[in-house]
Amino acid sequence: MSSEIHPTAIIEDGAEIGEGSVIGPFCIVGPQVRLGAGSKLRSHVVLTGNTSIGPKADIFPFASIGHAPQHLKYKGEDTRLVIGANCLIREHVTMNPGTSQGRFETTIGDNCNFFTAAHVAHDCTVGDNVTIINNVMLAGHCVVGDFATIAGGSGIHQFTRIGHHAYIGGLAAVEGDVIPFGMVLGNRAYLSGLNVIGMKRAGFNREAVRNVRRAYRMLFSDDLTFRENMDEVQAEYPEDPLVQDVLSFIRAGGDRALCFPRHSRPD
Repeated sequence: MSSEIHPTAIIEDGAEIGEGSVIGPFCIVGPQVRLGAGSKLRSHVVLTGNTSIGPKADIFPFASIGHAPQHLKYKGEDTRLVIGANCLIREHVTMNPGTSQGRFETTIGDNCNFFTAAHVAHDCTVGDNVTIINNVMLAGHCVVGDFATIAGGSGIHQFTRIGHHAYIGGLAAVEGDVIPFGMVLGNRAYLSGLNVIGMKRAGFNREAVRNVRRAYRMLFSDDLTFRENMDEVQAEYPEDPLVQDVLSFIRAGGDRALCFPRHSRPD
């Protein structure tokens, strides 16, 4: 099935357009772009740079995808932006490739939703089934786990890790890592509990949710030091996969400190 390209669109030599794609009016597709089959560029979309987009992308007007990273040390190196299948990219979204100071690549998984004016900076890694709402600012080198949701107007500090199934509340200013299933709120953001609604929507059963909730209370209890609390949780739930996900995330560490509840601080 051939692609449908509006006569006002500019498809530069070298660009690869997948079968069955629809390129709307006044779109520009650069020479290194690879656009997957069945994708739709609504109008006024710019795709450029060394950018690969999986099949069935739906990209709305004035999205700017693949332009040079907002990094003062970037000198034109051939870095990449890789976007998975079936992603929704709404108006004015910006996504930048990686840098030589980072991974050389920005990576976005499958089935992701990016709403109006969201920004994904250089060297980020975004998992599958992630939803990023309007005006979210995702700074460089961030890692966002599968099924995470970042609500409108939130700012995520560079090098921050957000665990899978986490929820970031609207207008949050996130400076620390967010544990899997965690929910953070506020400026500066603090851990306010677990994303229980998200866990239920994802199909986790009642026992799984109950175990993670109890492990959360144990982890952030003020009775012992945080390290001692981790040991207690490990002993209590040595075989629970979700609890072990949380512990593994904490043990792995990162460039940012961990988000804690307001009542609790690391020892």
